Amino acid sequence: MAELLTKDDIKEILSSRFKEDRYTTLSSLPSPYLFKDIKKAAKRIISAIDNKEKITIVGDYDVDGVISSFILSDFLENFTTNLEVIIPNRFIDGYGVSKEIIDKIDSTLVITVDNGISAIEAAASCKDRGIDLIITDHHNIPKELPKAYAIVNPKQKGCDFPFKEICGAQVAWYLVAAIKGEMKLKFNLLRYIDLLSIAIIADMMELREFNRVLVKRGLKEINSSKRAAILAIKEQFQKDSFVSEDISYLLSPLLNSAGRVESAMLALKFLKSKTLSKAREYLLEIVSLNEHRKEIEKELFELSLKSVDENEKIIIVWGEGWHEGVIGIVASRLARRFKKPAIVFSVENGIAKGSARSIGEVNILLLVECAKESIIKYGGHKGAAGLSIEAEKLPYFKRRVKECASKLPRELFMPKKEILGQIDAKEIDFELLEILESFEPYGQNNPKPHFLIKDAKVKKARILGKEQNHQKLILEVNSTILESMDFNFLEKISIGSSINIVFTISKNFYRGYITPQLLIEEII
Repeated sequence: MAELLTKDDIKEILSSRFKEDRYTTLSSLPSPYLFKDIKKAAKRIISAIDNKEKITIVGDYDVDGVISSFILSDFLENFTTNLEVIIPNRFIDGYGVSKEIIDKIDSTLVITVDNGISAIEAAASCKDRGIDLIITDHHNIPKELPKAYAIVNPKQKGCDFPFKEICGAQVAWYLVAAIKGEMKLKFNLLRYIDLLSIAIIADMMELREFNRVLVKRGLKEINSSKRAAILAIKEQFQKDSFVSEDISYLLSPLLNSAGRVESAMLALKFLKSKTLSKAREYLLEIVSLNEHRKEIEKELFELSLKSVDENEKIIIVWGEGWHEGVIGIVASRLARRFKKPAIVFSVENGIAKGSARSIGEVNILLLVECAKESIIKYGGHKGAAGLSIEAEKLPYFKRRVKECASKLPRELFMPKKEILGQIDAKEIDFELLEILESFEPYGQNNPKPHFLIKDAKVKKARILGKEQNHQKLILEVNSTILESMDFNFLEKISIGSSINIVFTISKNFYRGYITPQLLIEEII
């Protein structure tokens, strides 16, 4: 970081990220038939259509699950009216396809999307009742697989699909491609690529190679979309175009709010809207739920702060009746604020349901497994996990996990920010914005570039937002004036101080003008 970065340096660094990519165009995408069991699944679905059997799709209540449900159901509705879509209610049904859900189904074919790979009991119930179960999923493979008619999951043994880190909607999309192939149909799969790109970003898939190609085209389709739901969102939030950041911070939380607060079926109905007026109607409901979600989240976050011990290496808190739909967000906020992994539990009827979030290189799933003898069930990955436990065992769980966390080296807790380097303030202009935009979409494994500026003088400082939790800073660096925003700030900055900042750069739209704006990630 001794030398200041130029625009040419930035171009070279960002270009180097994609030098090894094999898949760079839609025409180069791998075949659906590389998935194990996909042909078998496609043929069974076609047989059900031909024989007028009732088909039930069981999805999940997050963005990926809702979009997976949309893609498969929207396609199958071209060939059958004997179709049912169930998205389990987080508060009533819990996660994924369960025996209780199967017991209510009167279909001969059940297809899961974005869930089912651990559904041992549900699969057994299907077998007992003569129901064929097709599982499409992308989550990690458990030691024991459900006994299903077909399983389509890139991570299972014997699957030759070259990309393992894909979301549930991509698996559903490929199943549609296989059905199309078996039926020898002329059907444009690009009609779903706008929503597919939202699911990929929302589920935090790596934005390289295969995923990057799909998201890049998907964002283009979103920006020219005539889909009623997309048009309603553009109108509601007065946006003409979207970048990957808009998906992460606007669309995903919005669509997720339905499942977090009420029922994800509302989000599915919104996406299925045939007219703009109907889409507006559903969107107003979703926006209202999202505002309610923010209120619940704020209240719960403030409650959780009372139980935080800043001397511990991991934060583990719980409360009776804490809203289950927002504990994951609260865990994320606690992890960010205290720069430590966090686990938040909601206790109800003697059972504690928890959401865990990590930071740096700490593997939160391994920490949870330190006390697995006390856990009813758990799952997840390195960065996030979910679990349930008997409430009376929470003190033991906390003690065991704290012991394991205390043995971890400090370096693992450091934030994983990839700083490109120190930049000359004079380089931050409209041309740089265009360069950065050309390397979209940003996300997992293609992070938005972070830069460093030292000794920035604070000329103006203003607190903004309904909750007074954002600060706008006007900075001066070597006679160059820079606008910056520090969202959900951790430290109030005073005028006249000199600060070092780590930041990203975004477009600021104001009265028809576009200017560069620094989004502060960290004040050093």
